[in-house]
Amino acid sequence: MGQDAFMESFSYTVGGFQCKIYLLLLAGACSGLKVTVPSHTVHGIRGQALYLPVHYGFHTPASDIQIIWLFERPHTMPKYLLGSVNKSVVPDLEYQHKFTMMPPNASLLINPLQFTDEGNYIVKVNIQGNGTLSASQKIQVTVDDPVTKPVVQIQPSSGAVEYVGNMTLTCLVVGGTRLVYQWLKNERPVHTSSTTSLCLQNSTLHIAPVTKEDIGNYSCLVKNPVSEMESDIIMPTIYYGPYGLRVNSDKGLKVGEVFTVDIGEAILFHCSADSYPPNTYSWIQRTDNTTYVIKHGPRLEVASEKVAQKTTDYMCCAYNNVTGRRDEAHFTVIITSVGLEKLAQKGKSLSPLASITGISLFLIISMCLLFLWKKYQPYKVIKQKLEGRPETEYRKAQTFSGHEDALDDFGIYEFVAFPDASGVPRMPSRSVSASDGVSGQDLHSTIYEVIQHIPAQQHDRPDACVCYLTGLVFNKLIICLKEENKKPA
Repeated sequence: MGQDAFMESFSYTVGGFQCKIYLLLLAGACSGLKVTVPSHTVHGIRGQALYLPVHYGFHTPASDIQIIWLFERPHTMPKYLLGSVNKSVVPDLEYQHKFTMMPPNASLLINPLQFTDEGNYIVKVNIQGNGTLSASQKIQVTVDDPVTKPVVQIQPSSGAVEYVGNMTLTCLVVGGTRLVYQWLKNERPVHTSSTTSLCLQNSTLHIAPVTKEDIGNYSCLVKNPVSEMESDIIMPTIYYGPYGLRVNSDKGLKVGEVFTVDIGEAILFHCSADSYPPNTYSWIQRTDNTTYVIKHGPRLEVASEKVAQKTTDYMCCAYNNVTGRRDEAHFTVIITSVGLEKLAQKGKSLSPLASITGISLFLIISMCLLFLWKKYQPYKVIKQKLEGRPETEYRKAQTFSGHEDALDDFGIYEFVAFPDASGVPRMPSRSVSASDGVSGQDLHSTIYEVIQHIPAQQHDRPDACVCYLTGLVFNKLIICLKEENKKPA
């Protein structure tokens, strides 16, 4: 034999006689005969037929083709199943109704497949021509029952408290062989950890103690060589919390634990926390170092106009009656006259178009008011009346203000007049000649300057006339002068 050949011997029983044959296994091209199988391991289902495909080829003329099938179990001698020469099949009488072959096709049909049919099947092909060529292949056959749908049971069924209780999930399967268990949490494999363990060939998942992180969708996936099935999803009940207690409001400006609210504005507070089962909430108010419960439930409405103090301390208390845990959130409400947040929101809500429109309207109204004021200035009316009077009356009325163009001339004035015209010093005017003995003092003297030239002793005279003037000062001032001068001396 060449270096690419090796000898293998098989003992088998044919017709009650123990036989032993030697198979000469030659490698492909050297022998000119090649036997192939799709897989060296085939998985079969009990009660169903199993087909073992075999292909062979050779490159030399053949006068006879012999095919032999042998079967062996671990630690036992191989058994002869059937054989053929050309198209003549010679089965073992013990298995003649179980195994079928149709030469020159070397494939084998097993029907029905039983657990006792599990083992190694050996096929040997001999070609007779200008010599004898031989080749063989071995196929391992396994037999299994398919997996039925598993069911997950959980203990305790009522749930477990976080950090206190333990939980066990068990995967139950009615039918199936060679089962392999795998636990899934949220569709991902579960691995062992400090709190999670697997036992009984991974059919049991034990969690001790349970935590909030153990909450999820659990399922059991069971496999074997011929099938796989997954259980329905189950979510264990774990009691936890409260976690993350917080207080929010629908209005007001929140900075840390302080809420700023406008006077007259009602604000709704909402208290929430992560917990199972849901928490019970209590609202507590602190006044003068005294605390008392004002409401139960997750919501609290505070009307700022009914709050006696501008600064009030509140507390929301969340309690889980199953875990026995509680949490508190403290906050302060400050009542202000001007809501900073409200003004900021209004400022932000103004669009550029509204701003431009407002500025434009302001400028138009301002220009209209300025035009009307210039057109109907009071000093023009006074000037027209003064110019239409005789010079004597005009000189008597030269007490109007020289600040004709100033708005501060409008107000309350006091004028003192005396019936004796000869005794009252007259204010000189530019229109009076120098022969009248009038000095060149400026005509435009103010009311205060006129009063300043009145002798102090004249104030004590009982027949003095005192006029209190409001509104259009200069017009009423002239009328007052005229009426006083008409009185007899």
